[in-house]
Amino acid sequence: MGLRHYCIALSIATVVTAPSSIRAAPAAIDWVRYSVPETGAAVDIPASIFTEAAGKPEGGYGGRFLTSDRRADLTMQSVVNDAGLSPAAFLARKNPPPGIVYKRVTPRFFVVSSFRNGRIWYNRCNFAGRFAHCVLINYPAAEKRQWDSVVTRISNTLASR
Repeated sequence: MGLRHYCIALSIATVVTAPSSIRAAPAAIDWVRYSVPETGAAVDIPASIFTEAAGKPEGGYGGRFLTSDRRADLTMQSVVNDAGLSPAAFLARKNPPPGIVYKRVTPRFFVVSSFRNGRIWYNRCNFAGRFAHCVLINYPAAEKRQWDSVVTRISNTLASR
């Protein structure tokens, strides 16, 4: 089920009047709880910013979402981790690009972030059971300050059962 369905269920006005990007966002952002039914992972998503459902991610369960102007995107994804890789080993297997600006790895999660082509990419994965539950966000680097609190809330609400 896509974010649009959740928005409609919560507030038809949110979908109809949602701003196309964070620059146009009202003082109060409309948030919805997005859940991955197959895994129980969940995260708060700003429905007034990510207004477009963009299908399923490759290689896992979850959903992809875009701003209406496609300047930013968000993916919520649960990836099978049957090998029981630690966050550090899982991240190493993904072969992250050089020049990571921010990296934090613990026994339960990792966070990495950097710049590419005028955009910031942010990736957090929490590990629970046989899954890595991840949120990936890409947004304009020039808007970093406007995105900071949004990215923080998304990251802090990523959870699994």
